[in-house]
Amino acid sequence: FINNGDYSIGDVHPTLSPSMDIQLASNFERYLYLLYGGDAARVRAAFSQLATRGAITFSAEEQAQVRGEFSSCSVDDEGTVKIIGDFHRETGYVLDPHTAVGVQAARELDPGGTAVVCLATAHPAKFPDAVRRATGRDPERPPSLDGLEERERRCEVIDADTNKVKSYLAKNALQATG
Repeated sequence: FINNGDYSIGDVHPTLSPSMDIQLASNFERYLYLLYGGDAARVRAAFSQLATRGAITFSAEEQAQVRGEFSSCSVDDEGTVKIIGDFHRETGYVLDPHTAVGVQAARELDPGGTAVVCLATAHPAKFPDAVRRATGRDPERPPSLDGLEERERRCEVIDADTNKVKSYLAKNALQATG
């Protein structure tokens, strides 16, 4: 979308960064609202177009505005593992795969070395396989997760019915507040 103005439905290919493997970003609607100058009807029409045609089209001016506000690149699994390993060797810090994508993107998009702040988006312990591939060892788990596997599990399955979900939430919200 950012580089080519293409926001369309395609195949999902799982990666080491599952938050990147999405088709419909939950915050994209908010961005379109800003891009369209606060025109909510135009946002609804765009998502209707996405539902019927599988794509949203943008004018050349809108595409130029997007590229003026954002930069983007893709990082594959091999690149993600490489940046986790390289960054760990350079700094001693273990990146999670999502943050590694951001760090690699910053390095690719500005090879001149401008100072960039990249905030970690997840804990590397959530991605032990990727970290192990990159560093040769498992990430350290936060102490708050010690014994997690032995703790009581609570899960209730609720039918995908609006009234049942509302009823469940109302009942349990009252219990939680006293």
